[in-house]
Amino acid sequence: LTMPTFDITSEFDPQEVSNAVDQTHREISNRYDFRDTGTIISYNENTITLKSSTSERLAASEQVLKEKFAKRNVSIKFLVDFKDESTPSEFKRFYNLKSGIDQDSSKKIIALIRENNKKIQCSYQNQQIRVTGKKRDDLQEVIQLVKESKIEIPLNYGNFRD
Repeated sequence: LTMPTFDITSEFDPQEVSNAVDQTHREISNRYDFRDTGTIISYNENTITLKSSTSERLAASEQVLKEKFAKRNVSIKFLVDFKDESTPSEFKRFYNLKSGIDQDSSKKIIALIRENNKKIQCSYQNQQIRVTGKKRDDLQEVIQLVKESKIEIPLNYGNFRD
């Protein structure tokens, strides 16, 4: 007898990220407030780079990027890992987009689930969490619980099997 399962993963769709970056580029190129600020965005090998001549325009371009991510259903939590570099004439921000749930986060998620639902089994492998339960309703509750938690990383729920 197989029990219902699903996987918790942390993945982004590179095509959707690329589309969001393209849309951000288009908006930055057309907006008057970005004129002559040298503000550009690029995406390559899981890194998004923003550059501008002022920190204000860098922050404004980041806001545009976040809006485009949201519109394309890509979690803005993928943008939390970044590093800044600046010279007197240029500000740069490099976002490192990571897939997979790291060990620490998986421990927090599994502890949260076990604390709240004793009937659920979880296993962590290949940077994802497999959640197994007797009833589909229990699994739905787990998703709700994890969604409402303060977990810092972006999570996806999928691969449902009854």
